[in-house]
Amino acid sequence: MRWDAFEDACPEIAGLARERFALNQLVMLGTIRRDGSPRVSPCECDFGAGRLFVSMLWRSMKALDLFRDPRVVVHSVTSNKDGTDGDVKIYGRAIDERAPEVRAAFREAIRVRMNWAPEEPSYHCFSVDVTGAGFLRFGDRAQALAWDEARGLRRLPPPG
Repeated sequence: MRWDAFEDACPEIAGLARERFALNQLVMLGTIRRDGSPRVSPCECDFGAGRLFVSMLWRSMKALDLFRDPRVVVHSVTSNKDGTDGDVKIYGRAIDERAPEVRAAFREAIRVRMNWAPEEPSYHCFSVDVTGAGFLRFGDRAQALAWDEARGLRRLPPPG
C-alpha cells in the first residue's frame, strides 16, 4: 500500500518512521542482488505525494537490483548500541516512479529538505509500496511493534 494508506492503517509505526527518517536523513536500504544475496546501502528518503521515496544515482547497483526484484526493506540508521532510540523497518516493493507529477513532488520534497534537487533524468526515483513494518526499542521505554495488512498492528512483548 502507498505510504499515505499505511499512515492511516498504522499511524503508530508510520509516525515513528517519519520521525527517525527525518532525524537522520539517511536510511539503510536492503535490496536483493542478482545472485540472491542481500545488498545493504545507505540511501536518502523523502516523503511527498502520499509516498515514501527512495532515490538513487542513475544505473546504480541498488537501482538495478530493484528493477530485477522490487522487494526492499528501508531500515532506520541505528545510532547507539543500546538500541534505546528505536529501530524502524519498512518492508515492501519498490515502484519505479516515472509520472512527471510524482517526480516533481519528489524533487520538491528533496528541495525543501536540502535546498537542492536532482535534474531530470539523472536519477532513479522509487516509492515504497508498504507490505509490512516493525519497530523495536530497548531500555526503559522498551517497545516492540509489528504490522502487516493481514494481521494489522501487533504489540509484542517488549525486549528484555
